[in-house]
Amino acid sequence: MPARKKKRIHSFRGSRHCGTGNIKNKRGSGIRGGVGNAGLKKHKFTWVTRYERDHFKRRKMKSLKPDFKILHLYEINQGILKNEITSKDGKSQLEFKGKILATGKLDFPVFVKAHAWSTRAEEKIKNAGGEISKLE
Repeated sequence: MPARKKKRIHSFRGSRHCGTGNIKNKRGSGIRGGVGNAGLKKHKFTWVTRYERDHFKRRKMKSLKPDFKILHLYEINQGILKNEITSKDGKSQLEFKGKILATGKLDFPVFVKAHAWSTRAEEKIKNAGGEISKLE
């Protein structure tokens, strides 16, 4: 059988205060250096640098950017996506994986397929003589 590790308390058995001096010295949270986060910038700073390096860093705001792409009507009108706008049967068609927004105006009819769109964008596309439908 392997020899057991000798615990520190074993050597203090029978000594009444176990090496802490007066019994008052062991009372309260002073023996632990304070309660909770007390002393993290002073006597517990080495603990912070070893185990919780990000404790004093500022937390950034979460980004409010959408997770999907956005396309405005003026971008379609300017022909920025000329390579994506195809012409079939004399009709301009666009398939876009994202959301269509109503900023700008359309001068020509476009048949758009997209994942999402605003109500004003739908109105403007229909007023220009085009259509909009859900992309599958």
